[in-house]
Amino acid sequence: MASKTTTKETNEYVENYKKVKTILISQPKPERSPYFDLAKKWNLQIDWRPFIHVEAVTEKEFRKNRLRPDDYSCIIFTSKNSIEHFFRMVQEMRVSMSQSTKYFCLTESIANYLQKFIVYRKRKVFVGVRKIEDLSTALMKHRETDNFLLPCSNLGAKHVVNFLEENEFDFKDAMMYRTVASDLSDLSDVTYDILVFFSPLGIASLYENFPDFKQNDTRLAIFGKTTMKAVLDRDLYVNIPAPAPNIPSMSMALEDYLQKSNK
Repeated sequence: MASKTTTKETNEYVENYKKVKTILISQPKPERSPYFDLAKKWNLQIDWRPFIHVEAVTEKEFRKNRLRPDDYSCIIFTSKNSIEHFFRMVQEMRVSMSQSTKYFCLTESIANYLQKFIVYRKRKVFVGVRKIEDLSTALMKHRETDNFLLPCSNLGAKHVVNFLEENEFDFKDAMMYRTVASDLSDLSDVTYDILVFFSPLGIASLYENFPDFKQNDTRLAIFGKTTMKAVLDRDLYVNIPAPAPNIPSMSMALEDYLQKSNK
């Protein structure tokens, strides 16, 4: 287990706060990030490496579903990836979407990304805040007259599917891309003081690449309840949880830890 001791009296873990020199963040490197400021302030080596990546479902594979995107009058997008791979498939299948097609986007950022692929008209684009329930009023208006296509990954979109099934929509979910573990074999002999994870898939990828992974002195910085559950299910120890009271972001959680470990 990482950087902790067990007291005989309480049998509870106590953080040792060993000095941090290296951090690996399991995401692609961004152009701008508060982590760059952390690296400079604390003289750290921070590396970026996505533990998961997206692979396209081929047109040939997709055709086995006997689905045509242009057979559907409404499309529901749950992510930017779903938009990208939907229009890739449309192009590869050489079909044309009607100008009357209605698009339902779970968030504003997803809707903004849609503008890269269609001539944006508010009358046919419906935008939610975060969840499918935010679009309930708009969806229900079209339930009796339209059919719906839900482009998704191999992980599906369970919450959206449940909503559509419970409300008896005419819909089909269609896998157009896969989220899979990246090859991390080149890291087999590399160790970091802190590993940062943002999703359960990152933890799954860690063990797919390194089945015998032992935490030892590696500290784990974990964002979100579902990611934390994936860590605890592996009997690992969460050294740096986020969000936490007064610490809404991972960069702030790392800053808080470094103030103790690198003081």
